[in-house]
Amino acid sequence: MTSADRTVHELVAQLDYPMFIVTVAAGGELAGCLVGFATQCSVDPPRFLVCISEKNRTFRVARRAKSAVVHLVPSDATGLAELFGSQTGDDVDKFERCEWTAGPDGTPILDECRNWFAARIIDRMPAGDHCAVLLDPFDAGSDTGEHPFTFHRARRFEPGHEA
Repeated sequence: MTSADRTVHELVAQLDYPMFIVTVAAGGELAGCLVGFATQCSVDPPRFLVCISEKNRTFRVARRAKSAVVHLVPSDATGLAELFGSQTGDDVDKFERCEWTAGPDGTPILDECRNWFAARIIDRMPAGDHCAVLLDPFDAGSDTGEHPFTFHRARRFEPGHEA
């Protein structure tokens, strides 16, 4: 690791951004994971970018999915964040352990997350050890009184797969 790499890691470690859970469905398979690398990337038209680890089962399902649902994790949903951040779908059926409703293309909408949007997957791009997934939102739910679960709380979880 270079000096610049270390400095960037130190800088980013100071940020406390919101955490998301991304869910996908394809070929009868459901998958979802906790995501910290995500951002709005266009205002008009609205676009959102999520980055999913290539080692993650969600990545394997997302490669075949037509849509995704991005959930802003509420601050009081520690158990849900831990389920999707520290368990791997290779070993655990996460959707048996939480309440959800089928959304577009059968993609789960998590009942505990009142802030979410469904989006068409319009592009996938390599992004180091992650895949950047470009999304075109087309449906959403919102609760403006809900506060987000943040990165500094999530980084205490042991990941469900190797980093």
